[in-house]
Amino acid sequence: MNATDEADYIAYVSGRLPVLRRLAASLAGDPHRDDDLVQQAITRLYAHGRRASQAGNLDAYVYKIMLRAFLDEQRLKWASVRLRAAPAEPDTDDSPPAGRTGDPAGAVADRMLLREALATLPAKQRAVLVLRFLADRSVDEVAQILGIAPGTVKSQTHDGLNALRRLLGQPEASDDASDTGPRRGSTLDSGVTP
Repeated sequence: MNATDEADYIAYVSGRLPVLRRLAASLAGDPHRDDDLVQQAITRLYAHGRRASQAGNLDAYVYKIMLRAFLDEQRLKWASVRLRAAPAEPDTDDSPPAGRTGDPAGAVADRMLLREALATLPAKQRAVLVLRFLADRSVDEVAQILGIAPGTVKSQTHDGLNALRRLLGQPEASDDASDTGPRRGSTLDSGVTP
C-alpha cells in the first residue's frame, strides 16, 4: 500500500469502527469474539487493499469479509461450545416492556435480551437479520453480500423474525409472503439496537 492508500484505509477504519463493532456484536454476541471478527475484517481489508479499492461499495465488501469470517468460525468444532446459560425466559406479566418506560436500564436489558435471542439463531439466519435490520441493507444487497438468492433472504428473514418473536414471547407473523419485516409498533421495531 502506498501512503495515500494507507491514509484512506486509516480514515475508513477510524470512521466505520463503531459500526463494525455493532455488527460483530450482533453476530457473535461475545465481546472477545466481536473484537476478533472486527480485527479479522480490517486485517483482510488491509491485506486486500487493491481489490477493496476496486469494489463499488466498500461497506458491502467489508460486511462480506466479516460475515464470511463469522460463518467460517461457526463451522469450527469449538464454536459450538457456549459458556453462558440460555436466554432468559420472557416475562409473562402484562406490564409494558422495560425499554418503553424511558428507563435507560430497561433499554439496556432489552438490547441484552435481543442479543441473547439472536445468539440462539442459526448463523446464516442471524447474518441475514443483522444485515437487514442492523446494517439496514436491502434484500438485494444482503443476497449479493451472502451470495444467496433474494428469495432465500426473504424466507430466512421471515423464519428468523418468527423465531425471535417466539423467544421473546411475541405473537408470530402470518405466513403471508409479503411479510418480510417487523410490523410498525412491534417490539422488534422499537428502535432497540442489538
